[in-house]
Amino acid sequence: MFSPQVSASSPLDEQPTIGLIGMGSMGRMYAKYLSNAGWGKINVCDLPSKFDDLKKEYASTPNITVMQDGHGVSRSSDFIMYSVEAEFIDEVVKQYGPSTKLNAIVSGQTSVKAPERAAFEKYLPADAYIISCHSLHGPGVDPVGQPLVLIKHRAPPEALAVVESILSCFRSRYVHLSYEEHDLVTANTQAVTHAAFLSMGTAWAASVSYPWELGLYIGGIETAKVNITLRIYGNAWHVYAGLAILNPVARIQIDQYAKSTTELFKLMLSGTGDEEDAKRFRERVEWGRDVVFGDRGRKQKPRTPILLSQEVLDRFSLGQASLSLSSPTDSQGGSSSPTLKYRPNSHLSLLAMVDCWAHLGIQPYDHLALAATPIFRLFLGVAEHLFLSPALLESAMNSALHDTWHRSDDLEFVVAARGWSQCVSFGSFDLYRRRFDETRAFFDGRFEEAGRLGSEMIKVIMDSEMRREEGEEGGVEALG
Repeated sequence: MFSPQVSASSPLDEQPTIGLIGMGSMGRMYAKYLSNAGWGKINVCDLPSKFDDLKKEYASTPNITVMQDGHGVSRSSDFIMYSVEAEFIDEVVKQYGPSTKLNAIVSGQTSVKAPERAAFEKYLPADAYIISCHSLHGPGVDPVGQPLVLIKHRAPPEALAVVESILSCFRSRYVHLSYEEHDLVTANTQAVTHAAFLSMGTAWAASVSYPWELGLYIGGIETAKVNITLRIYGNAWHVYAGLAILNPVARIQIDQYAKSTTELFKLMLSGTGDEEDAKRFRERVEWGRDVVFGDRGRKQKPRTPILLSQEVLDRFSLGQASLSLSSPTDSQGGSSSPTLKYRPNSHLSLLAMVDCWAHLGIQPYDHLALAATPIFRLFLGVAEHLFLSPALLESAMNSALHDTWHRSDDLEFVVAARGWSQCVSFGSFDLYRRRFDETRAFFDGRFEEAGRLGSEMIKVIMDSEMRREEGEEGGVEALG
């Protein structure tokens, strides 16, 4: 066992050899940070067919050695990380696990830990230590201050100290969980959130429209929705598929989100001409607010909000010119002033999210403090902003019941949410990939700008959150 105090500045012969099996986007991110930190012995591999290209890519990086396959990495490394899709973790560990070096520490970077745990326990030698991890953010997000889950499953405390030292170069915030706790937390913070944004993208593709270019859904909250949706579709499909399909808790939550979306939409339609149905719609929305936000919703208890002001978010809007467009005619025959940038709509995706949390008994603020991803933090922020502003919530409910200009878009969203729920329930990775890729193709050519703006937006919000948590002045202002 290496000294718990080992670091990248230790003499080379005192450093553990680090092995990375799987060089997708997250594997590359880990290789970059570990290499830049000065760890001197890093072995990596991917599929044998990618060996030559990978070797050329890292030819000028002296502390990274590209190996033919996982056997070479497993036999020579003291800390081994499997960074492969959850769908294939059993197959890969079965192939390379038996070659694990004596007393090596083995980790996994999968988003769903149940199949990872089963594979490690089944195929790794009894002397291997098991300490899994999971960076709760995408490869394009700065890891500083982000939650990094560590799971000490089969290892002494000194082995955990070595892992913490190796990963300290990320400057992330360690969150210590069990395998079971990890899967519950990630389902609560990611499954429904991803489903909501996936459904938004599919609905826009089905409508063959880019809402930020039409002057319909622009500015403030809409900016966050658009940038995060495009950010998700700009990533690889398997990043989300494994979490949704292999995590039983996630399936339940995605199904409830589709139910919440459908039932709220039906109440919207029936409430248009029926006062009793309109009352039931309002009561259900307000019930969700009270269950999820508690005193924050009922008493407007002061709290520093998550999001920045609408003016700040507007800096990250796609299609800036659309901000000056006048809004279309509403169901009453009137039209909004050309100077009014933010036009009320039903915000069905947010109403359904809070309704889903309420029905499942999920308390999102508990997870915000524990292991919130940037996307979860943003979506909770926009939901919080809507539900904790009496004027905005009333505007959304009134628009849901009386405006018709957004009804066709809401219908597409309902269909998309139900479609994603059915896709997940079938448990087919091929079907999930086809559905994802078909929607992704609609946004081709728009990911670069959205990725840049989305990264900037996340950085500004996260920096403000860190300042708020540290008690500094001028952190986050209300989104008005």
